[in-house]
Amino acid sequence: MATRSSAKSVSVRRSGSASSEVLSRHALNRALLARQMLLRRVELPAAEVIERLVGMQAQIPNAPYVGLWSRLEDFHPDELVRLINERRAVRIALMRSTIHLVTARDCLALRQVIQPPLDRDLFRNSTYGPLIAGIDMPALIAAGRALLDERPRTPKELGALLHAQWPDRDATALAYAMRNQVALIQVPPRGVWGKSGQTRYATAESWLGQPLADDPTPDAAILRYLGAFGPASVADAQTWSGVPGLRAAFERLRPQLRGFRDERGTELFDLPDAPRPDADTPAPVRFLPEYDNALFSHADRTRIIADEHRRFINENRLGIRTVLIDGFAHGMWKITGERGTATLTVEPFVPLAAEERDAVAEEGVHLLTFAAPDAGARDVRFAQIA
Repeated sequence: MATRSSAKSVSVRRSGSASSEVLSRHALNRALLARQMLLRRVELPAAEVIERLVGMQAQIPNAPYVGLWSRLEDFHPDELVRLINERRAVRIALMRSTIHLVTARDCLALRQVIQPPLDRDLFRNSTYGPLIAGIDMPALIAAGRALLDERPRTPKELGALLHAQWPDRDATALAYAMRNQVALIQVPPRGVWGKSGQTRYATAESWLGQPLADDPTPDAAILRYLGAFGPASVADAQTWSGVPGLRAAFERLRPQLRGFRDERGTELFDLPDAPRPDADTPAPVRFLPEYDNALFSHADRTRIIADEHRRFINENRLGIRTVLIDGFAHGMWKITGERGTATLTVEPFVPLAAEERDAVAEEGVHLLTFAAPDAGARDVRFAQIA
């Protein structure tokens, strides 16, 4: 178990600079948990929570459902299903060129801001970059849009049809280029709880009936990021978004922001009135789904996972689900089903105290009730990490 630091926020004088308030690792943790709605569940509409989080990472289609359950009182999957089916929430490649669940409004507002990492992912990609080098991109985009205006298509279908027009190009690379150069939404039933379906693309403009915002400046997105993940550094914001060179935007925003330092001396920025709970605020056990943004949106992730524990989720492990104990990632979890019994297996990074095991088991039973409502029996087990 990571050792709790006794340091709280203090003010220090640094040579050549104004007084800067230093925030301890635990203070940063509690600020993050408060903004992520992980200190206590909230009674809000799911759409409002998704916007407060500036989207939820969603490569795994069911992950946002678990993420919302961990943050909302009495969340039921049908609420998000309705948002998706009614086109009020969508799944689209955004921050870090990864699939995110966002509201329709945020899809239109954020997509142009996030174009730089999508460009980098395509043109610097060692697999696809060489295969689309030198192509007439405007012509490709026009052809792809025309095909998708006819009806939503799978990447394979789209690639094959584009390959017929560019027979010297790889079909998969052509479809990937469209995915990164055009705002493509993954339409339902993909992402609908209890259903499965192939990825099928539609353009955001046709699916939502509105054009994308044409302002690529990141200032508004940075303010949104700080509201959900701050206090944070320039590097943290760049890690979250995948957009490089954000220093100039932070300097523009500096008069609106409050400054801090972390214990390593890194400059942090925050919204002046954003919540920053006391470092000793109790934090309940919470189960996070695969790739939850609370865990992956800072360059310095020690505010939520100790450096010595990162190896458990970084070493060739895909789709890792984590459990927070006292606010920090301290284990992994999975649910399996056999003969009518749903079993939650928790693998702690280090041995847990009895009261910690009891708290994990109690919250785990609630998770099983949500995730496996039809199970005849439910069981929570602890296992040594593999």
